[in-house]
Amino acid sequence: MADVSHAHVPAREPLAPEHEHGGYALVVRDLSAGYPGYPPAIEGVNLRVPVGELVGLIGPNGAGKSTLFKAMLGLIRPQHGEVLAFGRPVARARSDIAYMPQIEEVDWDFPVSVFDVVLMGRYRQVRPFGRWSKDDRAAAMDALERVHLARMAHRQVGQLSGGQRRRVLMARAIARGARLLLLDEPFAGLDAGVQHDLVRILDELANEGRGILIATHDLTCVANSCDEAICFNRRVIAAGPSAEVLTAEVLTETFQRHLLTIPDAAAAIAAVAATGED
Repeated sequence: MADVSHAHVPAREPLAPEHEHGGYALVVRDLSAGYPGYPPAIEGVNLRVPVGELVGLIGPNGAGKSTLFKAMLGLIRPQHGEVLAFGRPVARARSDIAYMPQIEEVDWDFPVSVFDVVLMGRYRQVRPFGRWSKDDRAAAMDALERVHLARMAHRQVGQLSGGQRRRVLMARAIARGARLLLLDEPFAGLDAGVQHDLVRILDELANEGRGILIATHDLTCVANSCDEAICFNRRVIAAGPSAEVLTAEVLTETFQRHLLTIPDAAAAIAAVAATGED
C-alpha cells in the first residue's frame, strides 16, 4: 500500500483542538431536504462553522453534499430544520454569504472577461439600470490581486486553466465581502501545488474573521489544513477537530467501505486513497 500521508505539504497549521470558538458563522439545526417525488437526500443534519476557521466537509459522491449546500443557501426549500448565518436566517443574511460552485456548473464559454466575472460578486441587489461604482471595481481588482490573477483581468475567462478558473471563482467570492464562504469541491482535479496556494488564500481569509466551509474529497487536505472536519453521508457521521474525527472507523462508516484497522488518521487516509476514492 502506498503511503500518501506525506504527499501533501500543509499550507497552514490548523488551530489547536482545545482553542475556544469565537462565535459561529453558520449553524445548521436538524436540517432535512431533498427534491419533489423523492425521499429526503439529507436528514437531521446538525453542524456549525466557527468564525475564523476552515471546516472541511468530507463524503463520497452521492452523499448529498451539494444538496446540503443548496439547502443552506435557500436554493431548495428545506423539508425540516433551520439554517442560521451569524444568528440570522439565511434569507436575511445573504449579503454575508458567498458561494463558490463546482467548476462544472459554470458556463466557461460565455464571452466575459475575468474582471467581469469577479465584478459579478458585487451584486447585492437587483440593479437593472445601475452602474458599477468605483468601490465595486476596486473590490474586484483587489480580489484578483489576492488570488494572483490581476494580470489576467481582461482575458476571456474561457481561456484559463482549471486552477485559474477556480481562482476566479474564489476572487468573485472575496469581492462580495462576505463573512461566510461556502466552497463546493474547490480542489477537484487540481495538483498539490495549486491546492496549496488556494489553501493559503483561504487561511488569510479565515485569519480576517471569515468562516469557511469546504466540501471536498481531499482527505489529506482536510487532515492537514482544516481546523475541523465533518464526515458526511446524508447525515453527519462525526464532527470535530480533524485529528480526532478522521479515524479508520469514522471513515469506514462515511465511505461505506471496509478500511484496515489503523490507529492514526494519516494511515486511515492512505487506506481510503488506496481503494481509489478521490
